[in-house]
Amino acid sequence: MSEGNDRLRFALLDASHGDEHTPRNFRRELDADLVEFDVTRHDRPTHFEFDAVVVTGSRSSVYWDRDWIRPLVAYVADAHERDVPILGVCYGHQVLASALGGRVEDMGAYEIGYREIRRTGADPLFSGLPESFVAFTTHSDAVTELPPDAELLAENDYGVHAFRRGDAWGVQFHPEYDRETATALAKEKDLSAERLRAVLDGITDENYAAACRTKRLFENFTSYVRRTRREREPAAQ
Repeated sequence: MSEGNDRLRFALLDASHGDEHTPRNFRRELDADLVEFDVTRHDRPTHFEFDAVVVTGSRSSVYWDRDWIRPLVAYVADAHERDVPILGVCYGHQVLASALGGRVEDMGAYEIGYREIRRTGADPLFSGLPESFVAFTTHSDAVTELPPDAELLAENDYGVHAFRRGDAWGVQFHPEYDRETATALAKEKDLSAERLRAVLDGITDENYAAACRTKRLFENFTSYVRRTRREREPAAQ
């Protein structure tokens, strides 16, 4: 853990509608002090004085007409304009895509369970991860058009799973999930008995161990943020 002045401070924009697993998972995985905001209740930062912004998953769709969604998208766009590093996860990935000019649409299908995802290029966020990695997924929307100048970083048969533009990254999968979360969320979904059983049967020691290796991207993100902050400090003095 970093100490003293080197300690990072992240804004966690929690769009999970009060899901108990979400803050617990991000608190565990991010080596930073988290300032948490429940954006679904109009609780948003009033400034951008954070080392990074992280946007969580949600059961909402970014294209819905909800009075908290547009301000969230606007805040993320403004944070990016100010060169604040951003990590969007699942819904956060879709928020980031929308904020930067991409397109998000209903897939007409549902991806859920431990799935294989393929890297499409080299990037610091995926440093140390294999070309094909495993992560838990749960989504029915997808980024169907990347923002201008964004780079595709990972995909599978359901489409885009990661992209980057500048200091902002979006990942469609859930690297933060533990087994408890994966099991609980699967049981909450409107799945057929057969599909639910298949998802639960896939929550194995082997798949969870593989997904834990994918958690390295959190370490990679915080390392990037810390390095970027140090590089910018002299110019700010």
